[in-house]
Amino acid sequence: MYKLLGSLKSYLKWQDIQTDNAVFRLHNSFTTVLLLTCSLIITATQYVGQPISCIVNGIPPHVVNTFCWIHSTFTMPDAFNRQVGREVAHPGVANDFNDKDARKYYTYYQWVCFVLFFQAMACYTPKFLWNKFEGGLMRMIVMGLNITICTHEEKEAKRDALLDYLIKHVKRHKLYAIRYWACEVLCFVNIVLQMYLMNRFFDGEFISYGTNIMGLSDVPQEQRVDPMVYVFPRVTKCIFHKYGSGGSLQTHDSLCILPLNIVNEKTYVFIWFWYWILLVLLIGLMVFRACIIFMPKFRPRLLNARNRMISMDICLRLSRRLDVGDWWLIYMLGRNLDPVIYKEVMTEFAKQVDPRSTITPSKMQRSEH
Repeated sequence: MYKLLGSLKSYLKWQDIQTDNAVFRLHNSFTTVLLLTCSLIITATQYVGQPISCIVNGIPPHVVNTFCWIHSTFTMPDAFNRQVGREVAHPGVANDFNDKDARKYYTYYQWVCFVLFFQAMACYTPKFLWNKFEGGLMRMIVMGLNITICTHEEKEAKRDALLDYLIKHVKRHKLYAIRYWACEVLCFVNIVLQMYLMNRFFDGEFISYGTNIMGLSDVPQEQRVDPMVYVFPRVTKCIFHKYGSGGSLQTHDSLCILPLNIVNEKTYVFIWFWYWILLVLLIGLMVFRACIIFMPKFRPRLLNARNRMISMDICLRLSRRLDVGDWWLIYMLGRNLDPVIYKEVMTEFAKQVDPRSTITPSKMQRSEH
């Protein structure tokens, strides 16, 4: 298991140069690793037992196991409300299974590992696109100034080069910011779409899966129907037809145990809670970005919060003179530069983009008269 999962640790390594925020990384890195881990665990059936084991007389077990795994199994939904041991043998397993319209078939379990894998790829897509769009720009202009271990001459040269870049490329970073924000919107759309598709995948049971589990304690014991057992049944039915020795059609009723569903139910409990947490965080992020874009007065405070050593006056001058793309670039620079160097660069940059009129000696003399 360590060999299977060890290769995923590279997705969680610390970034010395950050071009995104924590919620973006939670969606792209942590969720991708989470889904890939779940997919690997479910795929590695040797660690959790055989995926299906059916009980039937007169037929080799491996034949029935293979048939029922491929063609799906079923339960009787009304049997979940009956008392186990008296009315039914197991939750959802009744002997009145001739009513085909009352059967609930389970065809998802063959596809769970593949669905989780494609979900992981969908979660990684915004990060992949942003890395392509960003192209290493932040790393190029930082030039190692996030680490102050360098000579004074080298630091001065890199600082001047950074300042020269910012001055020469004013009003050229709007597309840079728009692309990043578009990737954040893509994260939000991805989570909403995945939750909708998972709900369809589990026949409308996913959206309320976690709330049903949490509300189980409020239901009297005799009326309880475990949501995990209902969505991921551990014992199901399977009908196998074959011809007998005389050519007559024979029907074999088999009872199938699905040990893999024990892993599936716990996996999707965690995924349900994590996706709702991530959705709330992404909604908050969308509101925050809307404030940055449509409320320019909000930007100086954010810039000042990034580095308290920069005066509010400088933050106001920069926010007033720069467009939203340039402002976003210097805002992200504050996360990657040494605080002292960042203060020096922003102070000089503010003088260049918003030069203050100096008081000449003649003006001073006139003011005295």
